[in-house]
Amino acid sequence: MAEALGVELVDMKGSGCCGTTYMESIDHKTGLAMAARNICIAEEMGLDIVTLCNGCFEVLTKVNKILKEEKKLRDEVNGVLIELNREFKGTVEVKHFVKMLVEDVGIDKIEGLIKRSFKGLKVAVHPGCHLLRPSDIMEFDDPEVPIFFDSLINVTGAQSVNYPNKLECCAAALLAVREELASKIALEKVATVKKYADIMVTSCPFCYLQYETSQITASESYDVSVIHLPQLLGLALGLNYEELALYENRIDTSKIKEFL
Repeated sequence: MAEALGVELVDMKGSGCCGTTYMESIDHKTGLAMAARNICIAEEMGLDIVTLCNGCFEVLTKVNKILKEEKKLRDEVNGVLIELNREFKGTVEVKHFVKMLVEDVGIDKIEGLIKRSFKGLKVAVHPGCHLLRPSDIMEFDDPEVPIFFDSLINVTGAQSVNYPNKLECCAAALLAVREELASKIALEKVATVKKYADIMVTSCPFCYLQYETSQITASESYDVSVIHLPQLLGLALGLNYEELALYENRIDTSKIKEFL
């Protein structure tokens, strides 16, 4: 998808876990250092970071902001990083791929590159918690009435529909402690989506897995296709079904071909 839009994505060799959204509650400094190490790699490359995951976006954005603003904490973290011959300098930005598409590529450019339009396809977007909140850290879109994700859907010719629990969590964070409750929360949203839209589109791979897995393990059938945004946008940009690995989605996605 990025290539079709003229965007070159460069691998961050040697990068590791972002630190996860849980780590700071266990060991704050370790969480900061794990994230900062990845940011240092991007700094050495002279490139901003683009994340595929909402959780990584929040963690790396938060650490990048904190360490830029708080010298004492930055010095402490650099005291850890020096063992790896690295130093956080605060010279790059962190962006989710949705933010990159909106701010750097631009809706108008994307619209001009659309080769196949979806007609009549109703889409329920799931932005996910960490794409928008905490809003004072993320500084992206309106956390109460977001529009950017919807704009990326509408530019494909599909219609992003409003539905009652659009901004609610997928509950993936509960999986480790209350798996049954996590699935129940996810399925409540899936059931709502089925009333309002033809498919659900996610911006976060963790949310994507949660909505697919909860349906697969449910005792009743929901049959709501869950598609990751690059897959839908990629089809509209002229990429084929196989290139976008839509055959790997565990709930049949072939119905969207009817709308192209």
